[in-house]
Amino acid sequence: MRRWSRTAALAEFFAWFEAVFTRVERITELTIDEKLTAARARRPGFVTLSFGTIAGFNANGAMPHYRATEALHSVIESNGLLLIESGGQYLSGTTDITRVVPVGKITAKHKRDFTVVLKGTMALSRACFRFPRGIRSPMLDAIARAPIWDTGADYDHGTGHGVGYFLNVHVISHYAPAEPWTAMEEGMITSIEPGIYRPGKWGIRIENLVMNQAAGKTEFGDFLSFETLTLCPIDTRCIDVALLREDERAWLNAYHETVWQRVSPHVEGEAKAWLEARTKGL
Repeated sequence: MRRWSRTAALAEFFAWFEAVFTRVERITELTIDEKLTAARARRPGFVTLSFGTIAGFNANGAMPHYRATEALHSVIESNGLLLIESGGQYLSGTTDITRVVPVGKITAKHKRDFTVVLKGTMALSRACFRFPRGIRSPMLDAIARAPIWDTGADYDHGTGHGVGYFLNVHVISHYAPAEPWTAMEEGMITSIEPGIYRPGKWGIRIENLVMNQAAGKTEFGDFLSFETLTLCPIDTRCIDVALLREDERAWLNAYHETVWQRVSPHVEGEAKAWLEARTKGL
């Protein structure tokens, strides 16, 4: 239950976030940090945050390692995209997740960028994707970047990093050398987090954690695949559905069905209503 309890904290937070605008309350990027941290802290086994929460609205989201401060932060108002990266250290494990949600009205360009990033996340996440055991992780980087490169865009950070128990190692990046320490082995947990950042406008990053699992043995050796561990809705309001292939739409619908089935028993009230709305199929 502990794993789903950590996801339930996100459902509680996002339900609050969507409701707050109907109450005309003033919220800032600092408010996002405060409310999300409080939601995590209420869950069993919580110890501390795994890193400082990144909440970047519009242009601030275009800075991958932005951090709001009392002296420099934005009010969440009007229209645009809010990028939130957060994580917690729990007695049962460490989390790291990035989601982007719409605020007010968003444009066709917002949706196009979001959908392209999602296609990158899915390209590396799909259960049918297999790779040789021991492959150097930088060799997988281009798979997530390919849909983004195809639009003439790119992102200047690694596609992922390892996530251990109160530690972070093992980068998946075409910038990293394909050294022996980057070899992919069964049981390793890494992030998949491609993005697009438009300076002065907006930033989009969609991050899930995945675990290397055995995927069969052939005459060519042992193979692995990724099991997606992160179970939190990806906001379909930001998607240009016309840009998705049928297999991509099927992956997303199956993912959201899994999120609903596993997380819904651990939430109630507004959080459950939010979860049901955000996991409906396309």
